[in-house]
Amino acid sequence: MGHGDAPNDLPKAGGREQDRGGSPPAADVLLPRHRRLRTQRHFRSVYQRGRRAAGQWLTVVALPGRAGGDGSARLGVSVSKDHGGAVRRNKLKRLLREAFRLERHRLPAAVDLVLIPRQRPDDFPLAALRAELVHLVHKALAGGNDRRRPKAP
Repeated sequence: MGHGDAPNDLPKAGGREQDRGGSPPAADVLLPRHRRLRTQRHFRSVYQRGRRAAGQWLTVVALPGRAGGDGSARLGVSVSKDHGGAVRRNKLKRLLREAFRLERHRLPAAVDLVLIPRQRPDDFPLAALRAELVHLVHKALAGGNDRRRPKAP
């Protein structure tokens, strides 16, 4: 067999299908693009005009009145390098997105959210993140800590 004649029994690099046992992920498992904050401008808008609420596991910044393409809540996740290496940060982002996905039916529809996890040495339990997420979003929208800067006279 020549150099290019070997059977192709290795998974293709970067193929999502191969990462999950050969079948593509179900549509309800992924967070669609219209439900994500993607640009720096979107994040900056939420940070500057949103309301904050902090809990044991995370801080939520919520900006009401915004919406995705279908009027649903949009999510952004901000995990600093203080949380550890890339593997830990990516796992934390997946957990936060999963908590949002599972609880989005209990969240207001037209709101942009940025989730910022607190630094902790131990693992983040999904059940605690889910409960705290819903509580903090409602707290932030009800008033929470208004961290917006006062306007100059």
